[in-house]
Amino acid sequence: MACCIRRGEPTQPVDDDNWRAVADVVPRDDQRDFVAPSAARYLLLSLREGMWHSLAVCADDEVVGHVMWGWDDDDQSYWIGGMVIDASRQGAGLGRATVLTLVRWLMERPDCQGVRLSVHTSNDLARGLYGSIGFQELKPDEDGEIVAELTRQRFADRVA
Repeated sequence: MACCIRRGEPTQPVDDDNWRAVADVVPRDDQRDFVAPSAARYLLLSLREGMWHSLAVCADDEVVGHVMWGWDDDDQSYWIGGMVIDASRQGAGLGRATVLTLVRWLMERPDCQGVRLSVHTSNDLARGLYGSIGFQELKPDEDGEIVAELTRQRFADRVA
């Protein structure tokens, strides 16, 4: 299963044609406390861990980022993780478009009651983005990050 470009949405599966471009995505220097120094780490995680599925974030037919989605058997929920928009392409709304695209796609799944993610407590920019989309912060996780959730009902209320 993969979230694909549909109706102009900005994600596509990582494949033989784009994986190198995805691996080369790097955040701004001031974001390296919050995300991996390159998206290559997340690609490896997707290959090694059964839970995560990597997607390329695209704009103007160019790879500009990476995001993952996964299903957690322990809490029976969908998760978003490993979002990195290349430093050279930030500030154009690509992060918001990516999260909204992936949330919409996950919410189409009949078993999806909501989507969760975790965010570093000091990552105010990401916390603001997720909050503006409708994610509600729940609690710190075992790594000290904050878990946030967007329920199906809250998402429906926000997009209606």
